[in-house]
Amino acid sequence: MSTKALAQAFPELAIENRLDEAGAFERVVRIKEESFGRRVRERVLPSQELLAQRLFLLNQDLAEQRRRLGRIDQWLAAADRRLDTWRQRGDDALPLTAVEALLGEARQVLHLHAEPPNPILLMDQLLRTLTARVTLLPAGREFLVEGNDTLLEAALKAGLSPSYGCGNGNCGLCKARVRSGQVQAVRHSDHVLSQAEREQGHVLMCTHRPLSDLTLEALDATAAADIPPQELVATVRAVTPLDEHTLLLHLQTPRSHRLRFLAGQGVTLGMAGEQHDFTADYQIASCPCDDRNLHFHVRRDENDALATRLFAGAVRPGTPVNLRGPWGDFVLTHDDERPLVFIAAGQGFAPVKGLIEHAMAAETCESIHLVWTADPGGHYLARQVRAWADALDGFSAVLPEAGTGGQAADAVLQALQVLQTAEGHPADRLARAQVYLAGPADFVAALSQRLSQVGPADLYRCVLERAGGPQSLGSLCGP
Repeated sequence: MSTKALAQAFPELAIENRLDEAGAFERVVRIKEESFGRRVRERVLPSQELLAQRLFLLNQDLAEQRRRLGRIDQWLAAADRRLDTWRQRGDDALPLTAVEALLGEARQVLHLHAEPPNPILLMDQLLRTLTARVTLLPAGREFLVEGNDTLLEAALKAGLSPSYGCGNGNCGLCKARVRSGQVQAVRHSDHVLSQAEREQGHVLMCTHRPLSDLTLEALDATAAADIPPQELVATVRAVTPLDEHTLLLHLQTPRSHRLRFLAGQGVTLGMAGEQHDFTADYQIASCPCDDRNLHFHVRRDENDALATRLFAGAVRPGTPVNLRGPWGDFVLTHDDERPLVFIAAGQGFAPVKGLIEHAMAAETCESIHLVWTADPGGHYLARQVRAWADALDGFSAVLPEAGTGGQAADAVLQALQVLQTAEGHPADRLARAQVYLAGPADFVAALSQRLSQVGPADLYRCVLERAGGPQSLGSLCGP
């Protein structure tokens, strides 16, 4: 029976409202879409072939340890025989030269002896058959490779941004050098490495997975300037209403040409209209860890030709969309573990959502706090935010209802006071946090002025709209 049918049968229980408030509906949908058993088999557990390869390597390590222990046993037996020989001579004191020789041999042999068995180390050794740890040089960042993921897939899921283009072995941009460890090719590559590159240990991250812990040498983008401009044609996967005034536009990039971007950046979308071509700038509302599926929150706007066509139902799944970008400096600071405070007004939640999902994947920050003020229509993804708060440690959110400009800024300050005075949130948290602020121009200006009196350590701003007509958002999003 559906929740709607239950609500009609038992109106006094307000079933739909209860599900909405608790964020349970979001969790049920996610459980349904990602069957636990299937996820364990396909995403967490490696394939039988990969497990066999890793167990073979572990058996090699075990055989080597046995050989070392065998050498130690042989030396101990030989030392016992020599001592017996000295005892049979009836000499109570060993010659100094004999003692020195015995100690010298001991130093050569006993250094091969491993440490006593450690349960934690043994468990770590076992877990290495399921996951592999990769260290990316020169940045020194680490990530885990689970299941049957390739090196590139695992790096993106962990919030890293290595160089890549197609993701399936055609372009060769994800080339990396293996400094230590072993890898295995899992798919065919049209890009052929030269003999010199192969001898130096180069592989394509998108076509290889690790057999053991690895050390890789590859560049990782840490700032917007590290991401090159790109142009590609995506297709509309779905157009879904989020509320009366907001649509979710889901675009999918080709398998052979994916968009490389940092969370918080935006792109320019272009379409062919009935009379002329038109473009519109939008912030990406999804995480780079899923590079093929791009989400955008489109607000009803008579001055936006693309939004008008979307709300009129003129754009259907399969429609091609030109995409140019990314642009904007509204991105996370590399390897900064300070608390993150995200403040959004209305549709400013779009880039903030991408940043939060990226921060969750990277797991580098101490805590995440969200304050999202809504337009009179309400918070169009309130259930998603509540689901985050229920499922994640270190995440807190306040969703005040407010208007625009100074009124919304005052509501945010009140919400920040609630966060700072709550248990586990010291009063100086805002002053030592990274603060990301996104919303309309009047809201950003008013709140920036008020926050300057509090003195946050860093303040990053993203203006989504400005009075006097549309302008390029690329120059308006940054520190």
